[in-house]
Amino acid sequence: MGEQGRKTLGMAMAIAGTGALAAAVAFVLSTGGGAVASTEHGMSGDMLVGLDGLDLTPYRNTTVGDVGTERFDPDAYLTEELESTTETLEDGTVLRIFEVEAVNKEIEIAPGVFFPAWTYNGQVPGPTLRANEGERIRIHFTNLGDRPHSMHFHGFHPFEMDGAMLKQQVPPNGTFVYEFEADPVGVHLYHCHATPITQHIHNGLYGLWIVDPKGGRPPARELYMMMNGFDPNFDEENEIYAVNTVAFHYARHPIEVRQNELIRIYLANITEFDLINSFHVHATFFDYYPTGTQPEPRDYTDTIIQGQGERGIVEVRFPHPGDFMFHAHKTEFAERGWMGLFRVIPDEGGDG
Repeated sequence: MGEQGRKTLGMAMAIAGTGALAAAVAFVLSTGGGAVASTEHGMSGDMLVGLDGLDLTPYRNTTVGDVGTERFDPDAYLTEELESTTETLEDGTVLRIFEVEAVNKEIEIAPGVFFPAWTYNGQVPGPTLRANEGERIRIHFTNLGDRPHSMHFHGFHPFEMDGAMLKQQVPPNGTFVYEFEADPVGVHLYHCHATPITQHIHNGLYGLWIVDPKGGRPPARELYMMMNGFDPNFDEENEIYAVNTVAFHYARHPIEVRQNELIRIYLANITEFDLINSFHVHATFFDYYPTGTQPEPRDYTDTIIQGQGERGIVEVRFPHPGDFMFHAHKTEFAERGWMGLFRVIPDEGGDG
């Protein structure tokens, strides 16, 4: 979609009921500072009410309607990992076994906007795979789609397990067993590497692959976030952006955290067609660990930039209670769906 088309879409967004896309991405932009509240919590008629009881309706920035969670639940994705079974090998190494299927599935990315996705285990992003450093990983992969697919893991593995070459693509109804050591420590990606790669990634074949250090990380509330975008009219320019697939979901359903609680976010960018994406949070700063491979943070900031395939760990605390935005600091992305809220609940004895 060209610039004029995007302007036209923006005008359509303001008119509810003029078609599925307009109904899905209609929003009211904030014209000033102040808090933002979702229509899901603290709602009185059409008035939005924040934690402090203020009428926040003029600062609403959300889609019209809501997306059902039957196909995919962004709230569940924040904390869920793919279940695995384990065995202990003769040398004492833990063998961790996952089952993954590629399957075509229609997903809803905004109210009334459906996207013909290619998925791992029926969801976009695919399920989070997590293991401990040094474990042996075995993934039983079955391709239930209608074209060749594969799984390519960022990290160390033998050539036969790379999933990138033509002969490594799994045909429809085919199976393959990936097996390698969980290494290195960090937050990584897995995705389809079948050609054309752009199409296979954009259509939904990607997920988080996390390797925990021996002994684990310090205790924290942990969340998984994948920055992604969608091109529902197939012109190779995204019209809808999100974190965890559904536009504005966390604006309508804020993520509740406690004041001063340590939050650890495993964050990745898989957005196609755009060179960069970004993550910005209001009213606090965070430690950032690129790729999560080093024990000490590289940055202390409130905004980071990621190219496609980049990922890292964000560790953040909120010193004050309230509803605080997090969003892409490419404002076009934020206005087209990549915006959410942290709802910070006051600690007893805190300043709230």
